[in-house]
Amino acid sequence: MKREMLKSKIHRATITGKNIAYEGSVTIDKKLCAIADIREFEKVDIYNIYNGERFTTYVIFGEENSCKIEINGAAARRNEVGDKIIIASYGVFEDAELENYKPKIVLLGENNSSVKED
Repeated sequence: MKREMLKSKIHRATITGKNIAYEGSVTIDKKLCAIADIREFEKVDIYNIYNGERFTTYVIFGEENSCKIEINGAAARRNEVGDKIIIASYGVFEDAELENYKPKIVLLGENNSSVKED
């Protein structure tokens, strides 16, 4: 059996910018993506902790070590700079792969610096 499971999560990221005119996506610091094992153009779900908004988009890499998290396109109308969000990516796994499985969790602190990685 195949199961869709949480693969990785960036928790309590702070939105640093938004661009309504962009065609869509979320821009994430390339280093944060590497830490969280998220690839460019990978599908992610975003959950806004402040207002409950949820949406699906894809990742584009931002400047490495910039700590930027920017919401682009239509979703920028429903998210504000300074809001805290959760960025989640999922994968499909066989049961045999899940025996000792644990998703990659990255907890962010002030200015989107990595505080804790599991």
